[in-house]
Parts: sequence; structure tokens; C-alpha cells
Amino acid sequence: MTRLLVGPLLRHVGTTDATVFVETDEPCDVEVLGCRESTWTVAGHHYALVEVTGLQPGTSNPYEVRLGGEVAWPPIDSSRPASRIRTQGPSTDEKVRLAFGSCRYGRAAVKLADKHFDIDSLVAYSRDLVAQPETDWPDAILMLGDQVYADETSEATQRRIKAKRDITKGSKDQVADFEEYTWLYLESWTDPDVRWLLSTVPSSMIFDDHDVRDDWNTSHEWREDMKRTSWWEERIIGGLSSYWIYQHLGNLGPAELRENKLFQEVRASGRDNEPALREFAAHADAEADGAKGTRWSFRRDYGRVRLLMIDSRCGRILADRQRSMIGEEEFDWIRSQADGRYDHLLIGTSLPWLLARSLHDIEAWDEVLADGQRGARLARFGEWLRRAGDLEHWASFRKSFEGLGELIAAVGRRDDGPASICVLSGDVHHAYVAEASFPEPVRSKVYQLTCSPIHNYVPLLMKLFFRVFWSRAAAVVVRGIMRVAAKTPRTKVDWDRLSGPHFGNELAEFIATGRRAETVLWKSAAPDDPANLHEVARLQLSA
Repeated sequence: MTRLLVGPLLRHVGTTDATVFVETDEPCDVEVLGCRESTWTVAGHHYALVEVTGLQPGTSNPYEVRLGGEVAWPPIDSSRPASRIRTQGPSTDEKVRLAFGSCRYGRAAVKLADKHFDIDSLVAYSRDLVAQPETDWPDAILMLGDQVYADETSEATQRRIKAKRDITKGSKDQVADFEEYTWLYLESWTDPDVRWLLSTVPSSMIFDDHDVRDDWNTSHEWREDMKRTSWWEERIIGGLSSYWIYQHLGNLGPAELRENKLFQEVRASGRDNEPALREFAAHADAEADGAKGTRWSFRRDYGRVRLLMIDSRCGRILADRQRSMIGEEEFDWIRSQADGRYDHLLIGTSLPWLLARSLHDIEAWDEVLADGQRGARLARFGEWLRRAGDLEHWASFRKSFEGLGELIAAVGRRDDGPASICVLSGDVHHAYVAEASFPEPVRSKVYQLTCSPIHNYVPLLMKLFFRVFWSRAAAVVVRGIMRVAAKTPRTKVDWDRLSGPHFGNELAEFIATGRRAETVLWKSAAPDDPANLHEVARLQLSA
């Protein structure tokens, strides 16, 4: 009997359609609610993204997954509610609830013996939803980077790597290629609680550095160093190929999938598509060196809430001293997608737009050094510091930082603009809310909402570090030093912290009803606590 390896993952959900992703252990036909799709193959692995059509708006549709006619989901012994597709309703005034977070290290089982790791907040969230009425379930989960850790593998994955190759060479105990990437997704997405959650709540995803490697695309010099290694080419090809399959395709709606030439070729080829995916991945990686880009950014609408998810990793331009977070062509696309009428705009980017003010100033200063504006010796120091301190957020791409701010301000000043504009981010292993202000007032309320990690360990020293750098004293001291010694100009936007920094395994929510919105931060409870989650903060964003 054909087995279901990964999934089902409920990805896109519209008013009358949806997509469901699966990986199986052999070729077969996959059926969901009477809609069938044959699997396609990449490097001996078999996948299907089933388009489910003919649904009614605003309905809840329990479903099974059949492989070759046999029921493969739900599990026979499952006590959880049935997986279901809940279509968007016809009313634009309905409540929209979106969960978001980033940085999830494997499944909880890989760290059960590590006392540093608290309960996986995605597991806690899933268990909490099981006890809630379906009407309170979120409309989607937004995964804002580091869904897998290719450069920090678990002991179980390292044992598989050792059985496959010499672990003292090449990428050593890190992931080396596409095959080993498939192990990470199998490990991460097959936790029973998480599996049910992702089968029932739609998900949208974007990558961050650990999906490939720490400091991924931090600078042109970093890329040149990676190209000189014997193992990088296979890592980046495996990383982008697997991301396209496991994460990116599900971000697209049925209409976008029909226009996606590569997807249509892959699902119709009848052969192993590894060569086509390798060629695609190599092309996508070359954008940072000035080649024509591959757009990973995407847009989703949830009623009157618009999500623009921005690729702030692979779409960077780094060659020929052209340092930008996003290529100009892709930024033009983002600007065009910000047009329209909606009540709230969410901008998803794995890296926070607004950091602690002192950290922002340090990153801006380091960009000036590394760019060579203070001489070759300080340029080498700046590059070393950039990598050692992970100084590669929007603050270290000044032109892009200001460009995103100008876009936000322009949307916020429109007479018919949204009530709130929120930048959703992760990466920095703590959670906070900051409110932005501009020299010329904007009508919309503008916020940075950051939530990280979902499942990881934050050392005490890192907690102290962030508490210090979020302090007003640190902001004043660092700004004074930057003004006198570095002469870095002030930004066109200012911001104040409203909540945080908060630490622990966390998941946040954005909740909107009409033009009213709020955000809630949840923290996973201790193992001996009967609760699954505790509310850490709740802030009203717009009235």
C-alpha cells in the first residue's frame, strides 16, 4: 500500500478552491474531495499538489486523502477533529485571524532530552485549537523563515548523514544536497500535532538564512567565499529545489500555478524532474550576482486583509557594489501589489524592518565600513563584523530600508488607505511590537510585529544582549557615537517600542474585524503546566 510520507499540508484556500500538498513513497493518484492529481517525481521522491475545486464560499469541508483509491489520511487511530478546508466567505466584514512566527528547529522529539528547549509553540498552538470551536480557528499560519535548519542538524539527521557519506569532508554534519533536505522536511513536519495543524489551517511560507545556511547572501564577499568551497553548489541547488517543492508552490493560488511554466512542465513530464529543478535553482541563485531574477515574493488576500510576503534573502542584489535587499523589478511588483482598497496591509519579511534602535544604528554604520567608505582596512573589519554579528537586516541595506519606508508611508497617506500597516517578521529570537512615525503624518497606524522563535533555544547572554540594546540609554549612547564618529545620517522614519522584548517559544496572532485590529502574543507553557499557551501581550493596533 502506498504510504503518505509528508502531509497533507493545506496551503492556498480561496472562496471556492484550495490546494493540498503531499509527498508519497511511490507514484500514485492522489484524491481529495473527488479531485485527483497524479504524483510527479524529483530525484526519486514523489509529490502532488492537488487543486480542490467546486467548493462553496464560507463552508467547512472535512476531507480525506486517498492514495491509489485507499484512504491514507486521517490516521485510523486519530482522536483529533477531522482535517477540513474552510473556504473564505463572501462577506468582506468577516473576522480575520492570522497566526505568525519563525525559527522552528525540527520537531519537538529531536530535543526532548535537551532541557534548554521549551515546548514547541506550534505543538502547543495545535493542542489549544483542538479544544476550541472551529469558528475560533485561524484563517492561516504565516511561517516567516527557518522552517528547517540545514546548517544545524539534529542528532538523528546526523546519523543518517554518517550512514550516507564521509562526515569529515565537504559540508560535514550539515545538509549537503536535495536528498538530505528531504530528511529535514520529513523530520520537521511529521510531528502528529503539527501534522494535524498544517492539514487543517492554510499556510504561507518564506525562507530565511538557516533554510540554506547562516548568513546566506549577507554580502558579495560572502558569496565569493562560498563559491570557492567544494560543497556550496550542491547545498544551494538542493536548498532552492526543495524550497520550491515543499514551500513555494503552496504559496501560489490555482491561477498562478496554471501560469507557472516550470510547475506545468514538472507535473506533465512523466519523468524524473531533477535536471529541470537543478537548472531552475542555479538560475534563481544567480540573481544576487546580477542575473535576471526569480520572484519568490507573493501576495495573498484574506477578506479585507492583504498580505505581501517579501523575499529578503534570495532576491538580494550584491554584485558590482549594488547592494539592495530586493531587485528593482521585484520592488516594482511589490509597489503594484500595494495598490487597491483593503482595511489592513501586512508586509511579511523574515528579517525585521525595525530593530532595536541601537542595533539599527550599528548595522547602518557597519554597512558604511564594509562598503569601503572608511578605507580598505576598516572594510575588512566591517565585513568580519557583519558576519560575526549577523548584521544583515534591513538596517544594513539603507537604500532598501528607506525604500520600504517610503512605500509604507505612501500607502498610509492615501485617503482610502488601510487602518493599519504591519510588518511581520522573525529571525531575531525574541518578540516585540514597535510603532513607526514619519516626518509627514500618515493616516494609517504603522507597526513592526516580530515573533521568534517558534521552537528554539535563546541563551541567557542573548537575552541580556537584547534587553540592553532595546533600552533608551543604549539608543541615546549609540546614536551619539554614530553621529560623531561614523557620521551616519538619521533615517526618515522613527519608532518606539510598545511591548517586549519577550523571550521563549512563541507564536503571535493578528486579528482584524473590519478596520479594527489587534495583535496577541502567545508563549508555550512549561511541560508541567496544564495549559498549552499563555498570553504574553495583547495590543490594539487600530480602532
